Amino acid sequence: MLLKNERISEIVDGKRVIVKKPELLAPAGNLEKLKIAVHYGADAVFIGGQEYSLRANADNFTIEEIREGVEFANQYGAKVYVTANIYAHNENIPGLDDYLRALEDAGVHGIIVADPLIIETARRVAPKLEVHLSTQQSLANWKAVQFWKEEGLERVVLAREVSAEEIRQIKEKVDIEIEAFIHGAMCSAYSGRCVLSNHMTARDSNRGGCCQSCRWDYDLYQLSDDGREIPLFSENDAPFAMSAKDLNLIRAIPAMIELGVDSLKIEGRMKSIHYVATVVSVYRKVIDAYCAAPDHFTIREEWVRELDKCANRETASSFFEGFPDYTNHMYGTHSRKTTHEFAGLVLDYDRETGIATIQQRNHFKPGDEVEFFGPEIENFTQVIEKIWDEDGNELDAARHPLQIVKVPVKRPLFPYNMMRKEN
Repeated sequence: MLLKNERISEIVDGKRVIVKKPELLAPAGNLEKLKIAVHYGADAVFIGGQEYSLRANADNFTIEEIREGVEFANQYGAKVYVTANIYAHNENIPGLDDYLRALEDAGVHGIIVADPLIIETARRVAPKLEVHLSTQQSLANWKAVQFWKEEGLERVVLAREVSAEEIRQIKEKVDIEIEAFIHGAMCSAYSGRCVLSNHMTARDSNRGGCCQSCRWDYDLYQLSDDGREIPLFSENDAPFAMSAKDLNLIRAIPAMIELGVDSLKIEGRMKSIHYVATVVSVYRKVIDAYCAAPDHFTIREEWVRELDKCANRETASSFFEGFPDYTNHMYGTHSRKTTHEFAGLVLDYDRETGIATIQQRNHFKPGDEVEFFGPEIENFTQVIEKIWDEDGNELDAARHPLQIVKVPVKRPLFPYNMMRKEN
């Protein structure tokens, strides 16, 4: 049963329509991913600069790249938010003022922040930037949300541990924008607050260095009264892991819209452009379809299957529907094989010849059945008949990374469409 927020819909000509459509917020680990996310339907993207961000291992953006990304997003009416969500140490303070001013000057819409130091500094030196509270603050109750509203923040990103009923209460009691995760990795600790990474590798999770300790293999022992380690496993046992399954709330999108969630957030700045394109396009379709006809909406199973084409881990609904049990965790395994792999990015299409120019991203050859998808087309499959290089030489395979090749296709394609093949 949906927990409805009456402010998001109205009766028009006897039919209920959605008047408050949520923002679809996508991750972008580099400039290419930003352009893909926006092209495939994201209303906004969140990126990391080369400082103050919690994804130190992502490519991240220079100020010049941020400026270019903002200019590209503006062409589509999309917004760019920059994560500045580390917990700052003294050594992080020098340069902060200049960095925030540079973000404002680049046209960034807002920043996502956890540390009060960065919040107060942004208010003082870059007042045009919206300030959104990061999920690193683990907001899970309306009183805490009210506190941050009174501090002048425009939006709060809720903890991943918040349920649908808790979201309803927050929206009912506090008039502030709410951002909530709908898809991606889950932290075994309250987000970002794990100390295993620090302890085992001296890499600080709260300053972007997480080594994903929860996804390692572990042997379990019991400590006896006399200090001996007694193994709780046998030689042939699968390794123990404590990692949570990834979040997948595709079936809960109608509920989240009815609750009045303002921004639906996809996690994954370090994921591939194939992942970003697939996940953004699926959630774009779900949101648009529900808002167009909320009382006649059903989840299409092809949308659910589409997400499996880029997922490499098992998924669950986590805390949204109630407190998760052991089935939401992964024990003895880390991943599952994706159903498809990214094979090529469409660069151009000649309507007269029906020839597509493709940048190779994984090996493919004549005889392979491939699937094309993109925001301008319906998914379709076909068999690769021939492959030519840029000079017109016929090839027996596209085997070189980023190789530019040409293939005949049976339907029109557009730049940024993608080609994948089944594993």
